[in-house]
Amino acid sequence: MCCSSSIARDKALMGAPEAFDISAVKGMKFFDPHVHMTSRTTDDYQAMADAGVVALIEPAFWLGQPRTGLDSFRDYYSSLIGWERFRSSQFGIKHYCTIGLNSREANNESLAEQVMEILPLFVYKEGVVGVGEIGFDDQTAAEEKYYRLQLELAKEAGLPVQVHTPHRDKKKGTQRSMDIALEHGLDPYSVIIDHNNEETVKEVLDRGFWAAFTIYPFTKMGNERMVEIVKQYGSERIMVNSAADWGISDPLAVPKTAALMKMHGLSNQDIELVTYGNAIKAFAQSGQLDEADFNATIDLTEKFEGNTILRGGQQPRTDKSSIIIS
Repeated sequence: MCCSSSIARDKALMGAPEAFDISAVKGMKFFDPHVHMTSRTTDDYQAMADAGVVALIEPAFWLGQPRTGLDSFRDYYSSLIGWERFRSSQFGIKHYCTIGLNSREANNESLAEQVMEILPLFVYKEGVVGVGEIGFDDQTAAEEKYYRLQLELAKEAGLPVQVHTPHRDKKKGTQRSMDIALEHGLDPYSVIIDHNNEETVKEVLDRGFWAAFTIYPFTKMGNERMVEIVKQYGSERIMVNSAADWGISDPLAVPKTAALMKMHGLSNQDIELVTYGNAIKAFAQSGQLDEADFNATIDLTEKFEGNTILRGGQQPRTDKSSIIIS
Protein backbone atom coordinates (compact mmCIF):
# COMPACT_ATOMS: atom_id res chain seq x y z
CA MET A 1 0.00 0.00 0.00
CA CYS A 2 2.80 2.39 0.94
CA CYS A 3 4.74 1.73 -2.26
CA SER A 4 1.73 2.06 -4.57
CA SER A 5 0.78 5.33 -2.89
CA SER A 6 4.32 6.63 -3.31
CA ILE A 7 4.40 5.65 -6.98
CA ALA A 8 1.06 7.38 -7.63
CA ARG A 9 2.35 10.54 -5.97
CA ASP A 10 5.59 10.46 -7.99
CA LYS A 11 3.63 10.06 -11.22
CA ALA A 12 1.38 12.95 -10.29
CA LEU A 13 4.38 15.18 -9.66
CA MET A 14 5.75 14.25 -13.08
CA GLY A 15 2.42 15.14 -14.66
CA ALA A 16 1.52 11.62 -15.84
CA PRO A 17 -2.11 11.86 -17.06
CA GLU A 18 -3.09 8.52 -15.52
CA ALA A 19 -2.07 9.77 -12.07
CA PHE A 20 -4.82 12.39 -11.82
CA ASP A 21 -7.12 11.35 -9.01
CA ILE A 22 -10.27 13.45 -8.82
CA SER A 23 -10.91 12.19 -5.29
CA ALA A 24 -8.15 14.52 -4.07
CA VAL A 25 -10.34 17.50 -4.91
CA LYS A 26 -13.72 15.81 -4.95
CA GLY A 27 -16.51 18.26 -4.18
CA MET A 28 -14.53 21.33 -5.19
CA LYS A 29 -15.78 23.61 -7.96
CA PHE A 30 -13.50 25.08 -10.61
CA PHE A 31 -13.63 28.03 -12.98
CA ASP A 32 -11.31 28.01 -16.00
CA PRO A 33 -11.04 31.70 -17.00
CA HIS A 34 -9.11 31.12 -20.24
CA VAL A 35 -9.90 28.03 -22.30
CA HIS A 36 -10.39 27.82 -26.08
CA MET A 37 -13.22 25.31 -26.26
CA THR A 38 -13.67 25.86 -30.00
CA SER A 39 -10.53 23.69 -30.24
CA ARG A 40 -11.88 20.91 -28.00
CA THR A 41 -14.24 17.97 -28.37
CA THR A 42 -17.39 17.10 -26.44
CA ASP A 43 -15.32 14.48 -24.59
CA ASP A 44 -13.30 17.36 -23.13
CA TYR A 45 -16.45 19.09 -21.97
CA GLN A 46 -17.59 15.87 -20.29
CA ALA A 47 -14.22 15.34 -18.61
CA MET A 48 -14.17 18.92 -17.36
CA ALA A 49 -17.67 18.59 -15.94
CA ASP A 50 -16.74 15.33 -14.24
CA ALA A 51 -13.69 17.02 -12.70
CA GLY A 52 -15.75 19.84 -11.18
CA VAL A 53 -15.44 22.62 -13.76
CA VAL A 54 -18.69 24.60 -13.49
CA ALA A 55 -17.83 27.72 -15.52
CA LEU A 56 -15.32 28.93 -18.08
CA ILE A 57 -14.32 31.91 -20.17
CA GLU A 58 -13.38 31.48 -23.82
CA PRO A 59 -11.27 34.36 -25.16
CA ALA A 60 -11.23 35.22 -28.84
CA PHE A 61 -7.87 34.14 -30.27
CA TRP A 62 -5.80 33.26 -33.32
CA LEU A 63 -6.98 30.03 -34.92
CA GLY A 64 -3.62 28.76 -36.14
CA GLN A 65 -3.60 30.36 -39.57
CA PRO A 66 -4.40 33.90 -40.70
CA ARG A 67 -8.02 34.74 -41.41
CA THR A 68 -8.44 36.23 -44.86
CA GLY A 69 -11.58 38.30 -44.51
CA LEU A 70 -13.86 40.14 -42.13
CA ASP A 71 -16.62 37.53 -42.34
CA SER A 72 -14.26 34.95 -40.82
CA PHE A 73 -14.02 37.12 -37.71
CA ARG A 74 -17.74 37.84 -37.71
CA ASP A 75 -18.63 34.14 -37.84
CA TYR A 76 -16.05 33.27 -35.19
CA TYR A 77 -17.28 35.91 -32.73
CA SER A 78 -20.85 34.77 -33.40
CA SER A 79 -19.90 31.19 -32.53
CA LEU A 80 -18.45 32.29 -29.18
CA ILE A 81 -21.70 33.89 -28.09
CA GLY A 82 -23.87 31.29 -29.83
CA TRP A 83 -23.08 27.67 -30.58
CA GLU A 84 -20.17 27.29 -28.17
CA ARG A 85 -22.18 28.74 -25.34
CA PHE A 86 -24.96 26.26 -26.10
CA ARG A 87 -22.57 23.31 -26.43
CA SER A 88 -21.07 24.09 -23.03
CA SER A 89 -24.50 24.32 -21.42
CA GLN A 90 -25.28 20.75 -22.48
CA PHE A 91 -22.64 19.57 -20.04
CA GLY A 92 -23.72 21.86 -17.22
CA ILE A 93 -20.83 24.29 -17.67
CA LYS A 94 -21.59 28.00 -17.79
CA HIS A 95 -19.84 29.56 -20.77
CA TYR A 96 -18.67 33.16 -20.99
CA CYS A 97 -16.31 34.77 -23.48
CA THR A 98 -14.12 37.76 -24.10
CA ILE A 99 -14.12 39.42 -27.51
CA GLY A 100 -11.20 41.16 -29.18
CA LEU A 101 -8.75 41.37 -32.06
CA ASN A 102 -5.82 39.13 -31.17
CA SER A 103 -2.31 40.57 -31.25
CA ARG A 104 -1.02 38.33 -34.02
CA GLU A 105 -3.67 39.35 -36.54
CA ALA A 106 -3.45 42.99 -35.51
CA ASN A 107 -0.44 43.10 -37.84
CA ASN A 108 -2.74 42.77 -40.87
CA GLU A 109 -3.74 46.43 -40.63
CA SER A 110 -6.19 46.57 -43.51
CA LEU A 111 -8.19 43.70 -42.00
CA ALA A 112 -7.66 44.92 -38.44
CA GLU A 113 -9.33 48.24 -39.31
CA GLN A 114 -12.41 46.36 -40.47
CA VAL A 115 -12.45 44.16 -37.36
CA MET A 116 -12.34 47.22 -35.11
CA GLU A 117 -15.54 48.44 -36.77
CA ILE A 118 -17.51 45.32 -35.84
CA LEU A 119 -16.16 44.76 -32.33
CA PRO A 120 -18.74 47.09 -30.73
CA LEU A 121 -21.45 44.85 -32.21
CA PHE A 122 -20.18 41.97 -30.07
CA VAL A 123 -18.68 43.32 -26.85
CA TYR A 124 -22.11 44.39 -25.56
CA LYS A 125 -23.67 40.95 -26.11
CA GLU A 126 -24.92 38.81 -23.24
CA GLY A 127 -22.21 36.59 -21.79
CA VAL A 128 -19.29 38.78 -22.92
CA VAL A 129 -17.28 39.47 -19.77
CA GLY A 130 -14.32 41.34 -21.18
CA VAL A 131 -12.27 42.57 -24.11
CA GLY A 132 -9.63 39.99 -24.92
CA GLU A 133 -7.36 38.42 -25.40
CA ILE A 134 -5.44 41.45 -26.62
CA GLY A 135 -1.92 42.78 -26.29
CA PHE A 136 1.44 41.89 -27.78
CA ASP A 137 2.94 39.07 -29.81
CA ASP A 138 5.97 40.41 -31.70
CA GLN A 139 5.58 43.80 -29.97
CA THR A 140 5.13 45.73 -33.22
CA ALA A 141 3.79 49.23 -33.71
CA ALA A 142 0.60 47.79 -35.23
CA GLU A 143 0.03 45.57 -32.20
CA GLU A 144 0.40 48.55 -29.91
CA LYS A 145 -1.99 50.63 -32.02
CA TYR A 146 -4.81 48.09 -31.82
CA TYR A 147 -4.09 47.26 -28.20
CA ARG A 148 -4.62 50.93 -27.34
CA LEU A 149 -7.80 51.16 -29.41
CA GLN A 150 -9.25 48.11 -27.67
CA LEU A 151 -8.35 49.46 -24.24
CA GLU A 152 -10.47 52.48 -25.09
CA LEU A 153 -13.27 50.19 -26.25
CA ALA A 154 -13.11 48.35 -22.91
CA LYS A 155 -13.35 51.65 -21.05
CA GLU A 156 -16.39 52.69 -23.07
CA ALA A 157 -18.09 49.34 -22.52
CA GLY A 158 -17.14 49.14 -18.82
CA LEU A 159 -15.52 45.75 -19.33
CA PRO A 160 -12.41 44.12 -17.85
CA VAL A 161 -9.45 43.55 -20.16
CA GLN A 162 -7.75 40.18 -20.71
CA VAL A 163 -4.15 40.75 -21.82
CA HIS A 164 -2.07 38.28 -23.80
CA THR A 165 1.60 38.68 -22.88
CA PRO A 166 4.16 37.70 -25.54
CA HIS A 167 6.04 34.43 -25.59
CA ARG A 168 9.27 36.20 -26.61
CA ASP A 169 10.81 38.92 -24.44
CA LYS A 170 7.93 38.37 -22.01
CA LYS A 171 9.14 40.66 -19.24
CA LYS A 172 9.46 43.68 -21.52
CA GLY A 173 6.10 42.95 -23.18
CA THR A 174 4.36 42.52 -19.84
CA GLN A 175 5.76 45.77 -18.49
CA ARG A 176 4.76 47.62 -21.66
CA SER A 177 1.25 46.13 -21.54
CA MET A 178 0.77 47.44 -18.01
CA ASP A 179 2.32 50.84 -18.76
CA ILE A 180 -0.05 51.39 -21.68
CA ALA A 181 -3.10 50.29 -19.68
CA LEU A 182 -2.24 52.85 -17.03
CA GLU A 183 -1.64 55.52 -19.69
CA HIS A 184 -5.22 54.96 -20.84
CA GLY A 185 -6.54 55.41 -17.33
CA LEU A 186 -7.59 51.83 -16.65
CA ASP A 187 -7.81 50.64 -13.08
CA PRO A 188 -5.26 47.81 -12.70
CA TYR A 189 -7.94 45.85 -10.83
CA SER A 190 -9.91 45.67 -14.10
CA VAL A 191 -6.98 44.25 -16.10
CA ILE A 192 -6.09 40.56 -16.11
CA ILE A 193 -2.49 40.02 -17.24
CA ASP A 194 -2.25 36.47 -18.59
CA HIS A 195 0.50 33.94 -19.37
CA ASN A 196 2.65 35.05 -16.45
CA ASN A 197 5.72 33.25 -15.17
CA GLU A 198 8.30 33.66 -12.40
CA GLU A 199 9.87 36.56 -14.28
CA THR A 200 6.73 38.71 -14.37
CA VAL A 201 4.52 37.83 -11.42
CA LYS A 202 6.00 40.10 -8.78
CA GLU A 203 5.70 43.31 -10.80
CA VAL A 204 2.19 42.45 -11.99
CA LEU A 205 1.00 41.96 -8.41
CA ASP A 206 2.97 44.92 -7.03
CA ARG A 207 1.30 47.22 -9.59
CA GLY A 208 -2.19 46.03 -8.63
CA PHE A 209 -3.07 43.95 -11.71
CA TRP A 210 -4.52 40.43 -11.73
CA ALA A 211 -1.91 37.75 -12.49
CA ALA A 212 -3.20 34.80 -14.52
CA PHE A 213 -1.11 31.73 -15.28
CA THR A 214 -1.61 29.33 -18.17
CA ILE A 215 -0.81 25.76 -17.12
CA TYR A 216 0.64 24.09 -20.20
CA PRO A 217 2.44 20.78 -20.69
CA PHE A 218 6.17 21.40 -21.17
CA THR A 219 5.95 25.18 -21.67
CA LYS A 220 4.61 28.47 -20.25
CA MET A 221 3.88 27.39 -16.65
CA GLY A 222 3.83 23.86 -15.23
CA ASN A 223 1.67 23.16 -12.20
CA GLU A 224 4.62 22.24 -9.97
CA ARG A 225 5.99 25.72 -10.61
CA MET A 226 2.52 27.11 -9.98
CA VAL A 227 2.45 25.52 -6.54
CA GLU A 228 5.70 27.27 -5.67
CA ILE A 229 4.37 30.63 -6.88
CA VAL A 230 1.30 30.39 -4.63
CA LYS A 231 3.52 29.37 -1.73
CA GLN A 232 5.69 32.44 -2.33
CA TYR A 233 3.12 35.09 -3.28
CA GLY A 234 -0.10 33.83 -1.74
CA SER A 235 -3.45 33.62 -3.50
CA GLU A 236 -4.58 37.26 -3.77
CA ARG A 237 -5.22 38.36 -7.40
CA ILE A 238 -3.79 35.11 -8.79
CA MET A 239 -5.69 32.68 -11.00
CA VAL A 240 -4.83 29.65 -13.13
CA ASN A 241 -6.20 28.55 -16.49
CA SER A 242 -5.62 25.87 -19.11
CA ALA A 243 -5.88 27.81 -22.43
CA ALA A 244 -6.38 24.34 -23.99
CA ASP A 245 -6.00 25.57 -27.55
CA TRP A 246 -5.32 23.66 -30.77
CA GLY A 247 -1.77 22.82 -29.66
CA ILE A 248 -0.62 20.25 -27.10
CA SER A 249 -2.61 21.32 -24.06
CA ASP A 250 -4.76 19.97 -21.25
CA PRO A 251 -8.34 21.10 -20.57
CA LEU A 252 -8.10 19.55 -17.08
CA ALA A 253 -5.13 21.73 -16.09
CA VAL A 254 -7.14 23.69 -13.50
CA PRO A 255 -8.47 20.74 -11.44
CA LYS A 256 -5.12 18.95 -11.84
CA THR A 257 -3.34 21.99 -10.44
CA ALA A 258 -5.79 22.09 -7.55
CA ALA A 259 -5.08 18.43 -6.83
CA LEU A 260 -1.32 19.03 -6.86
CA MET A 261 -1.72 22.01 -4.55
CA LYS A 262 -3.71 19.79 -2.19
CA MET A 263 -0.94 17.16 -2.26
CA HIS A 264 1.60 19.86 -1.37
CA GLY A 265 -0.38 21.03 1.63
CA LEU A 266 -1.81 24.31 0.39
CA SER A 267 -4.97 25.38 2.20
CA ASN A 268 -8.41 24.80 0.71
CA GLN A 269 -8.94 28.57 0.85
CA ASP A 270 -5.88 29.29 -1.30
CA ILE A 271 -6.78 26.54 -3.75
CA GLU A 272 -10.35 27.80 -4.03
CA LEU A 273 -9.23 31.35 -4.72
CA VAL A 274 -6.73 30.59 -7.49
CA THR A 275 -8.88 27.96 -9.21
CA TYR A 276 -12.34 29.49 -8.74
CA GLY A 277 -13.02 32.55 -6.62
CA ASN A 278 -10.54 35.04 -8.04
CA ALA A 279 -11.76 34.56 -11.60
CA ILE A 280 -15.27 35.38 -10.43
CA LYS A 281 -14.10 38.55 -8.68
CA ALA A 282 -12.12 39.74 -11.69
CA PHE A 283 -14.67 39.12 -14.42
CA ALA A 284 -17.81 39.90 -12.40
CA GLN A 285 -16.75 43.52 -12.89
CA SER A 286 -18.35 43.14 -16.33
CA GLY A 287 -21.81 42.92 -14.78
CA GLN A 288 -22.34 39.83 -16.94
CA LEU A 289 -21.20 37.12 -14.54
CA ASP A 290 -23.24 35.79 -11.63
CA GLU A 291 -22.14 32.75 -9.66
CA ALA A 292 -25.79 31.88 -9.10
CA ASP A 293 -26.03 31.03 -12.81
CA PHE A 294 -23.42 28.27 -12.61
CA ASN A 295 -25.81 25.51 -11.57
CA ALA A 296 -28.33 25.68 -14.39
CA THR A 297 -30.35 22.56 -15.15
CA ILE A 298 -29.18 20.63 -18.21
CA ASP A 299 -31.93 20.32 -20.80
CA LEU A 300 -30.86 17.88 -23.50
CA THR A 301 -34.03 18.54 -25.48
CA GLU A 302 -32.82 22.06 -26.27
CA LYS A 303 -31.48 22.90 -29.69
CA PHE A 304 -29.44 25.76 -31.09
CA GLU A 305 -30.73 26.93 -34.46
CA GLY A 306 -32.15 23.45 -34.99
CA ASN A 307 -28.96 21.63 -34.06
CA THR A 308 -28.03 19.49 -31.05
CA ILE A 309 -24.91 17.80 -29.73
CA LEU A 310 -26.83 14.51 -29.71
CA ARG A 311 -27.04 12.14 -32.63
CA GLY A 312 -30.01 9.83 -33.12
CA GLY A 313 -31.37 10.43 -29.63
CA GLN A 314 -28.15 9.40 -27.89
CA GLN A 315 -27.06 10.66 -24.50
CA PRO A 316 -23.80 12.64 -24.34
CA ARG A 317 -21.92 10.19 -22.12
CA THR A 318 -20.15 7.20 -23.67
CA ASP A 319 -18.43 4.22 -22.07
CA LYS A 320 -14.80 5.03 -22.87
CA SER A 321 -13.52 1.90 -21.12
CA SER A 322 -14.99 -0.29 -23.84
CA ILE A 323 -13.55 -0.80 -27.33
CA ILE A 324 -17.10 -1.40 -28.58
CA ILE A 325 -18.94 1.73 -29.67
CA SER A 326 -22.59 0.78 -29.37
